[in-house]
Amino acid sequence: MAIAITTPLTKNSIKNLKAGDSVLLSGTIYTGRDAAHKRMIESFQKDKSWPFELQGQIIYYVGPCPAKPGQVIGSCGPTTSGRMDAYAPTLIAEGLCGMIGKGMRTAQVVDSMTTHGAIYFGALGGAGALIAQTVKKARVVAYEDLGAEAIYKLEVENLPLVVIIDCEGNNLYDIGKAQYRTL
Repeated sequence: MAIAITTPLTKNSIKNLKAGDSVLLSGTIYTGRDAAHKRMIESFQKDKSWPFELQGQIIYYVGPCPAKPGQVIGSCGPTTSGRMDAYAPTLIAEGLCGMIGKGMRTAQVVDSMTTHGAIYFGALGGAGALIAQTVKKARVVAYEDLGAEAIYKLEVENLPLVVIIDCEGNNLYDIGKAQYRTL
């Protein structure tokens, strides 16, 4: 059975989530891909500012397709998380509590997650049209010139996710490999 959670996240709200748990996420999340992450870090290094309050927030690694008439957003499936790994430790240290994407994370990201209490969720690749149905509102909040890679503020309802890496560093990919080896 899926665990319902609502943003903003708190250290308390994620401490009991474990790698492999199914989650239904509701509330506000932000989007960001490579170009947006690069700009965020450059801005922070320059003037210690962020384009949105990071504390307790989640960044979804996605570049949504344009919305068709009558839609809130177009298809919005996850992109590969590893491209954001150079930036993630800084964001986590500054208060980011969650990330949504697909694929493995580096040891540095996992170390930052365990040190600061953050979590990594996986979204189902190839299901962008279905994921879009969970988005109730969408608007650009920063870097509009980046098009699909701008930062969007999304309001989601029951976005289906899986905990890939919990705040204790347990990694579903590693767990799955270990289980397979014992067969």
